[in-house]
Amino acid sequence: MLGLIVGQTMAQEVLDNYIREGLETNLVMKQRTVSLQKATYALKSAKSMYLPTVALQAGYQTADGGRNIPLPIGDLLNPVYRTLNQLTGTGAFPEIENETINFLPRNYYDAHIRTTMPLINTDIGANKRIHEQQLQLSKLDVAIYQRELVKEIKVAYFNYLSAVRAKDIYRAAVDLAREGQRTNEKLVENGKGLPAYVLRSNSEVAESEARLTDAEMKARNARAYFNSLLNRAEEAEVDTTFGHETALLHAASVLHNDSNAGREREELQSLSTAIDIRSTMLKMDQRFAIPKLNAFLDLGSQSEGFHFNGQTRYYMAGLQLEFPIFNGNRNKYKIQQSRLDLQDAQLQLEQTKQQLQLANSMAYRNLQSAWKNYQSSKSQLEAAQAYRRLIAKGYQAGSNSYIETVDARNQYTSASMALLINTYQVLSAAASLEREQASYPLTQ
Repeated sequence: MLGLIVGQTMAQEVLDNYIREGLETNLVMKQRTVSLQKATYALKSAKSMYLPTVALQAGYQTADGGRNIPLPIGDLLNPVYRTLNQLTGTGAFPEIENETINFLPRNYYDAHIRTTMPLINTDIGANKRIHEQQLQLSKLDVAIYQRELVKEIKVAYFNYLSAVRAKDIYRAAVDLAREGQRTNEKLVENGKGLPAYVLRSNSEVAESEARLTDAEMKARNARAYFNSLLNRAEEAEVDTTFGHETALLHAASVLHNDSNAGREREELQSLSTAIDIRSTMLKMDQRFAIPKLNAFLDLGSQSEGFHFNGQTRYYMAGLQLEFPIFNGNRNKYKIQQSRLDLQDAQLQLEQTKQQLQLANSMAYRNLQSAWKNYQSSKSQLEAAQAYRRLIAKGYQAGSNSYIETVDARNQYTSASMALLINTYQVLSAAASLEREQASYPLTQ
């Protein structure tokens, strides 16, 4: 008994291992992870807005022509200099020329390091909160797809197992049909059978082989889709040692629980976060009248002729204040738009709650229906199996016809297929309910 429990537990781990592999290798999952990383860096960028900004700014200008300002310095000072030379009897005061000052600079440069620091700016804080909420949205988006991927992997795996088991059933049906064919041929050879039964058995073999071929094609397609979810080669082998008995017991236990059981869906958390973002944006828009104040400091050098010395170096510090006065009421219109966006997000949340509740109820009822069909198919298979044994004995004893044996085999094959299909429909329905209730444990 202990060995059976351990074996079933190990069989359950097969599917769990595939789920873990899919969560790591699925291409869409990798894309969602990249989006999450981008949101993380966007938040870091928003936080860095509080830090000062340091930049090197440099400019060079040169020009010629344009307007000039005449400065008659020689006309003003030369008479004075001549008088002084006469009085002193020397030439210590030479005459100077008049000057002309040009408005445009020649070989002028200005290079400085500017440091700016925001002192008052409410937009920075609001922008940081928005990016924090957007990061949370990205995390929830990853979790939403993880849950959807878990369900898809489970359903695809169950479909593949169903297709593999169907091959076994149809292969057994082919073997039974061929055995009947050989029996009828021997009876005809011995003069005890009818040629019509041989023709009928040939038709049964061809029909069973066609069903087997179709089942093999469906199995290949199911395996290819399952492997695509795990980002593997189409022909990669899939472990089929899955303990469906334990999974069926778990599905049965779910039916006795509350259909509304489960944690809050990430979709609702995502919409609630979207409402918070809209609310933050509305508050940011409503604070448009709060002034913005920045401080700056310049350390640099400027001169003509590319000189650099104590005369060219300088520093400049100051404050920059921005206060909006009028912009055509655009801020008021933007506030109204933000209010409508917030209202739209709230309505979307209420609508999604109703839709998810409906989806949860439908998934629960689907599991109930699948379980009832499974129980019914078990009884049908037992009856078909007993009927086939009785007809086979009667045919050997000569009390039943060959047509009755064919019908009994067909009933048995159909009942086996019905049980197979209903078994994995129960497991698929349980996986869908698990998705609707967000009950699968995710590792964040």
